[in-house]
Amino acid sequence: MSNQLGEVQARLGTVNELASVVTAMRGIAAARTREALAHIPGVRACADQIGAAIADALTLALPGAGDLPTSPRSRGVAIQIVIGTEQGFVGTFNHRVMQAAQIAAAGDVEYFVIGDRAQRVAGEFGYPLSWSAEMVVHANAVPDLAGRVVNALYRRLQGGNISRVTLVHGAPEPQSGAAVITTSLLPFDFQRFEPANRPYPPIVNLPARQLLERLAEEYVYTQVCEAIVLSFAAENEARMRAMIAARRNIDDTSERLTGDYHRLRQEQITAEIIELSTVDGASGRSAHTTVPTDQVVVTPALSPSNRYS
Repeated sequence: MSNQLGEVQARLGTVNELASVVTAMRGIAAARTREALAHIPGVRACADQIGAAIADALTLALPGAGDLPTSPRSRGVAIQIVIGTEQGFVGTFNHRVMQAAQIAAAGDVEYFVIGDRAQRVAGEFGYPLSWSAEMVVHANAVPDLAGRVVNALYRRLQGGNISRVTLVHGAPEPQSGAAVITTSLLPFDFQRFEPANRPYPPIVNLPARQLLERLAEEYVYTQVCEAIVLSFAAENEARMRAMIAARRNIDDTSERLTGDYHRLRQEQITAEIIELSTVDGASGRSAHTTVPTDQVVVTPALSPSNRYS
C-alpha cells in the first residue's frame, strides 16, 4: 500500500511540474504570435510602396512576364518554396503544409523547404529537396531569412529550366488556428498593378526594363517576408493551441491522480486503524486473565472488637 501511495505521489509531482512547463510554453507562443503579427503592417506597407513604384514604372514600358531575364520559362521544372516549422509541438501543422504543396505540385518539382521539422516531414512525403534553411525563432530574423531565400531562388533561376515558382506557407486563422496559403511568385504578374495616371512620366536613372526587373525582385522579397512572418505566427498559434489541449489533459490526469492518492491514503489510514484495534483487543484480553486458585491468598476477616481498636 505504501509503495503504491509513493508512486502516485511521485507521478502527481511530475505532472504538476509538466503543467508549469506547458503553461510557460503557451505563454511564449502567445508572445511570439503577437510579435509576428505586429510586423505585418510594416511589411505590407513596404509592399504597397514598391507596388506604387511598379505602377509608376509601368508608364515607361508595359512588358510581358517573359520580358524579364529572371522570369521562368513556360516549360521546365517548378520550384515550390515551402515554409514550415523549426520546432515541434505544433500538431499536424507541417503535414497540412506539405499536403497543400503536394496538391499544388504538377510535373517535375524542386522543393525549397524552410524549417527543421518541416524538412523531416518533407522526407516522409518523399519530396526532393534542392535547398533548405532553418526557420526563424524570432520575428526580427525574418529579413535575413527572406534575403537568403531570394538569393537562393535567383541563383537557381540563372541555371535555367524553371517554369514557375510557388510559395506555400501557413497563416494564422482565429477559427482553425492556421490556414495554408499557396501564392504564385513567378512568372511575375505585372497586370495586378494598374499603371499610374500621371501627366508626366517619372524621372528615372535606369532603363525601364531593368528598373521593372529590380522592382519585381524587391516585391518578391516582400512577399517572402510576409509569408515567413505569417507562417511564424501560424506556427506559434498552432503551438499555443497544442499547449492548451495538453494542459487540459494534464489537468484531467492530475485530478485522477489526486483522487487515487486520497483513496490510497484513506485505505492506508483504515488499515492502520484496524491494526491498532486488533492490538488493543489482544492487550485487553491478556489484562483480565484468571488467576489460578492455588495462588489465591485468603485474608481472615477482622472481628467486631478489633475493627475499631
